[in-house]
Amino acid sequence: MWCYRGGSISTEPRINDRIRVPEVRLVGPSGEQVGIVPLAKALELAQEYDLDLVEVAASARPPVCKLMDYGKFKYESAMKAREARKNQAHTVIKEMKLRPKIDPHDYDTKKGHVVRFLKQGDKVKITIMFRGREQSRPELGYRLLQRLASDVEDLGFIESNPKQDGRNMIMVLGPHKKKTEAMAEAREAQAARKAERQGVSATDEEAPSEDAAVEVESTPDEAAASAEVAEDVEAPTSHEASA
Repeated sequence: MWCYRGGSISTEPRINDRIRVPEVRLVGPSGEQVGIVPLAKALELAQEYDLDLVEVAASARPPVCKLMDYGKFKYESAMKAREARKNQAHTVIKEMKLRPKIDPHDYDTKKGHVVRFLKQGDKVKITIMFRGREQSRPELGYRLLQRLASDVEDLGFIESNPKQDGRNMIMVLGPHKKKTEAMAEAREAQAARKAERQGVSATDEEAPSEDAAVEVESTPDEAAASAEVAEDVEAPTSHEASA
C-alpha cells in the first residue's frame, strides 16, 4: 500500500550527476548554443570548464542544460531576491483622531504627524470623534477635515471624502508620492548624512594639533644675530689653536 510520508518538494534544479536523461540541449558558459549532445559529453565539458551542468528547463524535450558556476548563481539569485524584498512597498494606512473643538496647539501637533505620514508615502485615515451634543453639529467636523486637507495639499489629496460613520466622521488622505519613491529618497538622504559625517571626521583628522610645531619667519636682524652667535661658538680659542 502506497503511503505519502510528507516532506517538502525540492524546487532547486538538478545539477551534474543528478540529471538522468540520455541527452540534453546544451548552452555554453557565455550563453552560446552548443546543441543537442549526450549527457556524458555535457558532463565532460562541465569538468573541462570547471563548471556545473545545471538543468534550466526540465520540461523541454530534450531538457535544456547550461554550464555555469552554480554556487555563484545561487548567491547572486539570493542577493537579487533580498534586494527585491527590500524595495517592496507595503501599503500602510495610518490613523489620526481629532475632536471637533480641538485646541490650536493640538491641531498643529496632529497635523505634523499627518505631514510625516504622507512624506513616508503612507495613507492617513482622519477620524473626527463626536461626543454628546457635538453629534448635532457635524459641520464642525467637516470644516475641520477640509481645513486639514487644505493645509497638507502639497503632500496629499483627499482619497475618500468625509462621511459620517456613527459618532465619527472619516476622511482618507492619499500621498502624492509613491511609497517606493519615499523609501528611495529616505535612503538617499541617509547616505548623504553618512557621507557628510565621514567628511567631517576626515577634516578633523587632517587638522593640525595644538602641539604641532609652528615655523616663525626670522627678521634680517635676528638672522644676523644668530649667525654671529654661531660663529662665536664655532671659532676655536687661542689655547685650542696653539695646542
